[in-house]
Amino acid sequence: MINWKKSSRSNGNGGNNCVEVGVWSKSTRSNPSGNCVEVSGTAEDEVLVRDTKALEKGPTLKFTRDEWIAFIEGAKLGEFDI
Repeated sequence: MINWKKSSRSNGNGGNNCVEVGVWSKSTRSNPSGNCVEVSGTAEDEVLVRDTKALEKGPTLKFTRDEWIAFIEGAKLGEFDI
């Protein structure tokens, strides 16, 4: 679930002495205008969700991995359809 990217400040010796950061992934349902939802993971096995229209002032929602899986499964089953 977590997309990790090695920091450009990490050493290049191929060992484990590096810094990795979670990468935000845009939803495939996002529109081309840049209004989208992004998801990332943490080392603590949490899932973070944010709205790109409100990066500076908006909340970042945090879920456990199990909560996120349950949400995705419910969405696929139409549990949240209006």
